Amino acid sequence: MSNPARTYLDFERPIAELDSKIEELEAVLARSGEDAPDVAEEIAKLRQKSADQLKTLYSRLDPWRKTLVARHPERPHLRDYLEHLVTDFEELAGDRRFGEDYAVIGGLGRLRGRPVVVMGHEKGNDTQSRIRHNFGMARPEGYRKAIRLMDLAERFDLPVVTFVDTAGAYPGIGAEERGQSEAIARSTERCLTLGTPMVSVITGEGGSGGAVAIASANTVMMLEHSIYSVISPEGCASILWHDGARAKDAAVAMKITAQDLVSLKIVDQIIPEPVGGAHRDKIKTMDRVGDAIETELSHLDGLDANTLRQRRRERFLAIGRSLMETS
Repeated sequence: MSNPARTYLDFERPIAELDSKIEELEAVLARSGEDAPDVAEEIAKLRQKSADQLKTLYSRLDPWRKTLVARHPERPHLRDYLEHLVTDFEELAGDRRFGEDYAVIGGLGRLRGRPVVVMGHEKGNDTQSRIRHNFGMARPEGYRKAIRLMDLAERFDLPVVTFVDTAGAYPGIGAEERGQSEAIARSTERCLTLGTPMVSVITGEGGSGGAVAIASANTVMMLEHSIYSVISPEGCASILWHDGARAKDAAVAMKITAQDLVSLKIVDQIIPEPVGGAHRDKIKTMDRVGDAIETELSHLDGLDANTLRQRRRERFLAIGRSLMETS
């Protein structure tokens, strides 16, 4: 039975109409019981039609539609991954300079039994929590907390796992006054100098320096319908064409999809999502992410600190070389 509280994107309207019809017929069947075999047969046909349309629709998403899926409010967020994949999680708060930033959450835990330092952006799942977490847009203290966590990981020889889902770092006046760009730069630098394995997953949006600050890892993976970009499509359209309505054109031009970024060797691996996106089967999505992280950490086991740093350095230098060659 379809979920009546599900949020449908604009391009999913045909699916929404079919699911609504299925719900109506299910209500009729519940009232009629076994006296309505034709209704049961019609429900089965509509379910198959809905599944087929969903599969077709998601097999040919353009970059803008992928952007909408990446931003879907029902996608699994950091708290979901922590609850599902990490046991014995002990959250650490504060940057020991200014205060706590709720857009970045991190701490110590066990990912499928392996001790790790885990952190990421949390967007929230309702109005109150989104405001509390500032919609996943971190202030300087969030990135300084990330540095503190990476220092801790190196001190105790623990791998670092990050979950990236942010439109970008918070651009407010207070954040700028407290050194937003400096905090992002130092967090990025700390990623690159970290002497333990680091694996990052773009689970929704990977926006600009706010994402790179905790995603400069040995291995960077993306969920199939997530995006990773230097600026939002709306921001790019506003700059290039002075028209935010051309965000769809910008999304195509910017090469922001997982498929584009793997071909450009900016991202190492795509993690498949269930048909219809991560929000339609959160458990399966999180299991796949957990499997991918576990595999990548096993590949990094046994490498010494200098090798990890050198590989990370070469990985990111190679991106620059590749882009210069293609420009």
